[in-house]
Amino acid sequence: MIYLDYNATTPVDPRVLDQMLPYFGEHFANPASRQHRAGIRARDAVEAARTGIAQLLGAAPEELFFTSGATESCNLAIKGVRDRYRRKGRHFVAPVTEHKAVLDCLRHLESYGAEVSLVPVARDGIVEPDALAAAIRPDTALVSVMWANNETGVIQPMQEIGQVCRQHGVLLFSDASQAVGKIDVDPRAVGVQLLALSGHKCYGPKGIGALYVSARSPQVRLEPLIHGGGHEGGMRSGTLNVPGVVGLAAAVRLAHGEMDEFARRTATLRDLLETAFSGQCQINGATAQRLPHVSNLAFAGLDGPALMQILEADLAIASGSACTAADPEPSHVLMAMGLSRAEANGSLRISLGRFTTDAEVSRAIALLRETLPRFVRR
Repeated sequence: MIYLDYNATTPVDPRVLDQMLPYFGEHFANPASRQHRAGIRARDAVEAARTGIAQLLGAAPEELFFTSGATESCNLAIKGVRDRYRRKGRHFVAPVTEHKAVLDCLRHLESYGAEVSLVPVARDGIVEPDALAAAIRPDTALVSVMWANNETGVIQPMQEIGQVCRQHGVLLFSDASQAVGKIDVDPRAVGVQLLALSGHKCYGPKGIGALYVSARSPQVRLEPLIHGGGHEGGMRSGTLNVPGVVGLAAAVRLAHGEMDEFARRTATLRDLLETAFSGQCQINGATAQRLPHVSNLAFAGLDGPALMQILEADLAIASGSACTAADPEPSHVLMAMGLSRAEANGSLRISLGRFTTDAEVSRAIALLRETLPRFVRR
């Protein structure tokens, strides 16, 4: 099978796995067990990982907290702000194209009395900073903007969005799980005070992520979601997943070091793919800055789900987010960009990766050319 669904998840890079393996066996101790050498060794591995990731984000080690993944990080950021800054306000702002981890969290807050403003995006998927500014109110506690969209690869203008939030004195959170390791991500430089990342989106293990929380200019405080033991400075209790933490740090480091080569190679393959279907489809988000490895193609009249079901043994692609694959509704991201239900259902997300070969892309093009006409209604 040709795997072109890297935005859903990535395989663990063998180099990452090699660094994780000792912490499953030889160095298995609990990092909270500081009374003996084995526990101290595990703790040192965690802190080295924390320092390494923080440096790559332009952050301080004490600003990074380990979680089970980006979904938990999103929940901790949003609910943690809600609980900590109740006096500031109960209003939240986000583009309508945010990931379900953010949108469902905001809907949950609404059931407890919060107010949420979902801001529309342009046809290219970009949320205009002025539109965000117009949605901000005196009682706005937080603005949430995904750094790079998981379905289209569209990269938001985070520098300008950060300026808007600074001018209004509002905290800015970004789900950067698709961006870290693919493009430069420096939260402090652009004015992001809270940032989520995930291991399995950048060739690390599943079940591990992190949340950056600004400790200065401004100092942000959150109420924890999980209590019990006071781990992670009281931010997130629970015995740390040491192999996962080590793997996350290794994955982020490798991705950062190979970022330029990754962008060059995958952009070349993406352009080859898009050129192969030029005139037969529209590229969703084509006029915006995009991640180099993502292509979202809309074919008129295509029954996308039926096509993918036929191809599932040969080609792994997607029609939307993996997190909403059980939902029969069309992509909320594409419909927010102005596509009809039929156009959204006829869109294919193809995300290339570190291990994608030229031969695989050529074979994928051939498979799609051979199969597409059978599923297009004229």
